[in-house]
Amino acid sequence: MHTRLTWICHGPTSANREGRFPLNEPLEQSAVVETAALTERLRHADRSASSPTLAALQTAEILNLAATGDPRLADPDYGRWKGRSLADLQAKEPDALVQWMTDPQSAPHGGESLAKVQSRVTGWMEEQQSLDGHVIAIANAAVIRAAVLHVLNAPLASFWLTDIEPLAILRMSHDGRRWALRFGR
Repeated sequence: MHTRLTWICHGPTSANREGRFPLNEPLEQSAVVETAALTERLRHADRSASSPTLAALQTAEILNLAATGDPRLADPDYGRWKGRSLADLQAKEPDALVQWMTDPQSAPHGGESLAKVQSRVTGWMEEQQSLDGHVIAIANAAVIRAAVLHVLNAPLASFWLTDIEPLAILRMSHDGRRWALRFGR
């Protein structure tokens, strides 16, 4: 079995630009042309999947991918922090923000811990590794970070050491024994 997995971070939204936790916003208008330009860089996929968020599904549609929304690829549940900016949280809940960013098991916002996010992403990846062929997955940066840490067998404490920009493409492969990151065009 050989599985290739291409991750695409959904296009930019107002939450990205404003530095706040998403509410399920659509892509920004300017993202449509930028997203469409990615089609030249994508290889044929045997299947595709997407976060069920509006921005991810719109990204898939622009890329002509028949991706279905999979809840395991959903944005983290940010609980009561949805829609709030990091600057606001730093000013009003600095201890809770530090706790969340330093303890992957914590969820002071009442939502989902980073450990839970990684667990569901890892489960999805394990399902994919049993299938042959190429899959394209569209998700947000946090989901892709969790996938990277899984492949590298890195501790969740290193979650914040990876920057993933909107429309970033990251490739992975599974050779029947292990996942590996793939760098190239």
